[in-house]
Amino acid sequence: MSFTLLSSPLQGFTDFRFRNAQNKYFGGIDTFYAPYIRLNGKLKIKSSYERDLLPENNTTLEVIPQVITNDADEFLFVAKYVQQLGYKELNWNLGCPYPMVTNRGMGSGLICDPNKIDDILHRAHNETDILVSMKMRMGYENSEEILHTFPILDKYPLKNVAIHARIGKQLYKGGVDLDAFQKCIDVAKHKLYYNGDITTLAQFKKMQERFPGIDHFMIGRGLIADPFLPSMIKNDTTEYPKNRWELFEAFHNEIYEQYDAALSGPTPIKMKMLGFWEYFAQSFSNPQKTYKKIKKATNPVKYKQAVKEILNSES
Repeated sequence: MSFTLLSSPLQGFTDFRFRNAQNKYFGGIDTFYAPYIRLNGKLKIKSSYERDLLPENNTTLEVIPQVITNDADEFLFVAKYVQQLGYKELNWNLGCPYPMVTNRGMGSGLICDPNKIDDILHRAHNETDILVSMKMRMGYENSEEILHTFPILDKYPLKNVAIHARIGKQLYKGGVDLDAFQKCIDVAKHKLYYNGDITTLAQFKKMQERFPGIDHFMIGRGLIADPFLPSMIKNDTTEYPKNRWELFEAFHNEIYEQYDAALSGPTPIKMKMLGFWEYFAQSFSNPQKTYKKIKKATNPVKYKQAVKEILNSES
C-alpha cells in the first residue's frame, strides 16, 4: 500500500530554514506542517510567523500552517490571514503537551472541553471556507478524553485528524499507547493519521503492520534526530548513502549559516544549534560524547572545529 509521510511540527526547530534544507539534502517528506501560530489574545501576527509562511520561503515544499488557540476569534483571524497568503488548509493544534500551553486550556489541555471545540469548529465552518484539519493527543489526563470529542468532530467536514498516541501529561516520556489509538480507529469517522515514535524503519514497519488501514504517518523528533529517515523509509532501506557525512555536513552548514544570519550574536546561535544537536547526536555512534563536545564549544570558531572533529571521526 502506498503511504504518505508528513513532518510533525516542533516549535523552534522545523521552520522554513530547516524544512528547505531537509528537503534539499534528504527528501522523503511529502508534506510539512509549519510550527503553530499563537496569538496570546492580540489579533496580530508576529513577524517570525509571517516569515515562516511566506510563499517565497516555501517554494519547493508543500506546507500546511497550524494554529494553537482556544478562542474562535483568534482561529478566524489566523484562518483569514493564511488564506491571504494562498493557503487553503489550517491545522488546529490540540496536541501540544507543554504546561505553559495546557495550563491555559490550549493544545492537549483543550481536549477535555468538547463544547469549546464544538464552538470553534462551528464558527470556523460557518464564517470561513478554509479546510480544517486537526492535530491531537489522546487527551491530557487520560486517553479516554479524545473519544468524547469524536461525536463533535464528526459534525464537521474535517480533512483529517492526526493523533499522537500519547496523553499530554506524558510529554514525550513513556511509550506510545497503541491500544488507545486502535480505539480511535474503531470509533472515528474521519481519516486518521498516525504520529508517535517513528524513529527507525523497523518502527515504521511495526506501525504499518499494526494499523494496516492507516496510510498517513507523521514523523516529529525522529526527523530532526535523523534527517535521512524519511527517504530511508520511502526506499525501504536501512543503508545510509555512501556520502552520508558529507551530506549531513552540507545540510548542517546551510542551516547554521541561515540561523547565524537571522540571529544576533554568538549566544543565540550557540543555543539554537545546541538544541538541534540534542537530536542530531542521537544518530552518531557516541551520542553523549558528541553532544558534550558541542556543548563545550564556547564560541563560533570552537563550535565549527567541534563539528568538523565529530564528522571526521564518523567518516
